[in-house]
Amino acid sequence: MQWKRENEFANDSSGRHRQASPSASKSCVIDGATTGCEPAESCSATMIFDSRCEADILRLVDEYPLAWVVSAGASGFGASPLPILAETDSNGRIASLVGHVAIANPQVTQLRTSPLAAILFMGPHGYIAPELVSKPDWAPTWNYATARFDVEVEFLPQETERLLERLVCKMERDRRKPWNIGQMGPRYPLVAKRIVGFRAHVRAVHGRFKLGQDESPRTLSDILSGLEDASLTRWMKNFNSPPLADSSKEST
Repeated sequence: MQWKRENEFANDSSGRHRQASPSASKSCVIDGATTGCEPAESCSATMIFDSRCEADILRLVDEYPLAWVVSAGASGFGASPLPILAETDSNGRIASLVGHVAIANPQVTQLRTSPLAAILFMGPHGYIAPELVSKPDWAPTWNYATARFDVEVEFLPQETERLLERLVCKMERDRRKPWNIGQMGPRYPLVAKRIVGFRAHVRAVHGRFKLGQDESPRTLSDILSGLEDASLTRWMKNFNSPPLADSSKEST
């Protein structure tokens, strides 16, 4: 599998310049857990909005599993929002994405003919208003975490039920009384025959995590103190830890 990293990023809408990222290390911390990755391949990042290692991409897919599957064919474009699960290789990289889709969806026919597609994940995101920041000339921006996978889709009717069970188990795992497919009784076979499972083999990955890495310590502290979006705040703190030192003056 060819694993690519997107390295062409323009200045954001607020006009901020791009900075070089810190030197990559051999591990990165995700929610308190250290995930090992090789600096030359997995953690090398030439722009500050790159992922730090493959675990960042995996975490995004795990926390925000609803993705757009986008394809194109002779009839035009197809786009469907579908819940997706990741499958990793021995190095912890996402090798494939799996899910299911309604057979009646016109995109199934399109993908059978032209199996190349893009799968788009949108993680935490939100508008960052100037009122949060103490610097008078600071301009608004939008912070976000996204991942795009270039894939080749393979339909797997023989694995449909197994893939469906995997998705249900994942989504129900933290509930007080997890639901299972068996509770559908005789209705389940009627529903199952209307869908088909698929595996999207990953050919390239493009991650972009714009989470305040370009802000000065003071501005970042202002934003984190006033931002009401708990998920976006958590991701911003994670991508800017260890915490930046306090500063009474703006960086220049």
